[in-house]
Amino acid sequence: MTATLPRSGSLRDRPVLALVLLTLCAALCSPPAAVLAQDAGASGVDLAGAELSVPVNMSATPLRLTTSLQEGTEVRVTLSGVSETVVVGEDGAFTTATLKLGGGVNQVTLNAAGQSREVRVPTLPGWTSILPPLLAVILALIFKDVLVALFLGILFGAMMIESWHPGAAFARTIDTYIVNSLTDASHISVLLFTSLLGGMVGVVTKSGGTQGIVERLRPWATSRRRGQIATWFMGLAIFFDDYANTLIVGPTMRPITDRLKISREKLAYIVDSTAAPVVCLFPISTWVGFEIGLIGDAFEKLGLEADAYGAFLSSIPYRFYPFFAITLVLMLAITRFDFGAMRRAEMRAMNEGKVLGDDARPIADYASQGIQPSTDSPKRALNALVPIATVVLVTLFGLWQTGSQALAEKGEPAAEGFWLGIRQLLQGADSYVALLWASLAGALVALVLPLFQRIFRVEEGVSALVAGIKSMLLALLVLTMAWSLSAVCEGLSTAHYLSGLAQGNLEPHLLPALTFVLAAAVAFATGSSWGTLGIMEPLIIPIAHALSVDAGYSFGDPVYQVAMMGSIGAVLTGAVWGDHCSPISDTTILSSMASGCDHVAHVRTQLPYALTTGAMAIFVGAVPAAYGAPAWSMLLLGIAMICVGVVFFSRRQRASEEAGEPAVG
Repeated sequence: MTATLPRSGSLRDRPVLALVLLTLCAALCSPPAAVLAQDAGASGVDLAGAELSVPVNMSATPLRLTTSLQEGTEVRVTLSGVSETVVVGEDGAFTTATLKLGGGVNQVTLNAAGQSREVRVPTLPGWTSILPPLLAVILALIFKDVLVALFLGILFGAMMIESWHPGAAFARTIDTYIVNSLTDASHISVLLFTSLLGGMVGVVTKSGGTQGIVERLRPWATSRRRGQIATWFMGLAIFFDDYANTLIVGPTMRPITDRLKISREKLAYIVDSTAAPVVCLFPISTWVGFEIGLIGDAFEKLGLEADAYGAFLSSIPYRFYPFFAITLVLMLAITRFDFGAMRRAEMRAMNEGKVLGDDARPIADYASQGIQPSTDSPKRALNALVPIATVVLVTLFGLWQTGSQALAEKGEPAAEGFWLGIRQLLQGADSYVALLWASLAGALVALVLPLFQRIFRVEEGVSALVAGIKSMLLALLVLTMAWSLSAVCEGLSTAHYLSGLAQGNLEPHLLPALTFVLAAAVAFATGSSWGTLGIMEPLIIPIAHALSVDAGYSFGDPVYQVAMMGSIGAVLTGAVWGDHCSPISDTTILSSMASGCDHVAHVRTQLPYALTTGAMAIFVGAVPAAYGAPAWSMLLLGIAMICVGVVFFSRRQRASEEAGEPAVG
């Protein structure tokens, strides 16, 4: 008998397995920290159960007391001889931002109602807050297993929060971070409508609807170029929500791009780069209401009498990254030019017919036999187009319905004019509810249509629905882990640390560019555009206002407008850029899932394109515009540079191939 060498995959997995086993052993060998006994004192005071927590950033960090103290109870907090009296709020906690903590463990003394207690408050340097997401990203890229990488990132972050106690960290990983990520209403909504849309795709495939679309598009989508352009156009057409865009375009176009030998990596890139970029530019989308609300609140606190929606519209010319990203996708499709890891993936698909790499691990399984149509089933595109149209129409109806209901509850009169009315509705609309309605309606329509046509029986349709939901399982697990890591980052104040780096170090003309980079860093580390927007917008708008006023400019001055509108536009576009570069981003995960692509392969092939486009957004767009160049001119210049550059390099690449030289890129 001859010995066989272990597969390379097993060798690659051994370091990951060793990390997991070592962590589990350490956790099991050290039980969770004991909970302090609750010893009620006089007048409802309970200092025995008092706990102080602190984020990792040490400079003027808020202390937070959680205890059973009655609301209004005064507590004297003493650290290194410096004391401050604070009052417990209605949530049973207080915060104070004036006591400066040092590194290591701080001894804080609490005094209330004649009781005294010393509490140990461990702190870490602020830069350590970026280690958990950084660890997850590095492990995902090295070992190509995003689920294990995310879990280890969560566990490492929990250890930091739990003062490096592995047992407590192991317990908090599952009973706090993962559980809480599944109890958040918005997260549950995403999991539900993603599952339902996956079930709809399963039924549509089983009924022959997907194959029907392929047959309809076959006369037109006759080449790799046309297939990519068709995917690009479809990405532009679904402009109202990035989740809906991704989950509709990917499954619909995947059979077509597979037939045309377009790699799954390229499909995922097109889907990802025409989802969020389109939505953050269009004035009617599920993001607009949230963004306008943040802008309006910031303006109100600053005492600025400015229209938040008008500010959003004025910031569109400064949103360079999405314009450039959308242009690059189209030009790559037209010229058939690719570089870096994407070129290797495309050459594999074109020459070997492999749309997935040999070691690919798609996070959605669309090859399930439970959803394949029978050979004698009719292939009708109507069975796919009607459910998709249902999702689109019900989403729009849901946005209108929830927005109208919110207006009625507030008692606000309807705005005059069509566009003003749309804007008002979007400000109060609940996109999660709308997408839940739409996904359920789409799944039911997809199930009912073939039943009336007697294409399959009820039990076959339900089995296809369940199989479609099952195909999303790995993607749903990855999403859950990504949200859990985001919660760990919140506990470590990662986003606040990153955003705090810029404060006090800003030049007025560089504010939009620095905002763009900073927002990208926050989104990359946390994996959330929405979270980045919620953190950065209220922070950046006051900074832009203060810098402009200090320089002697008022709200109506051009310099003020450039600083303010450029920074407003840079927050969301920087967040989208960071999402495109991050393997822990929810939209990047959904793009991989919808395209049936290996997630790490999607990130690695998209990263060079995202970095190129982001650099152009900074140096061709944000910086020149901040120094007085008209934003629209820089926008057109950047688009022209992308077009000319891609055409030039594509011709050079073809010339090299014809000459028998190594291909460019």
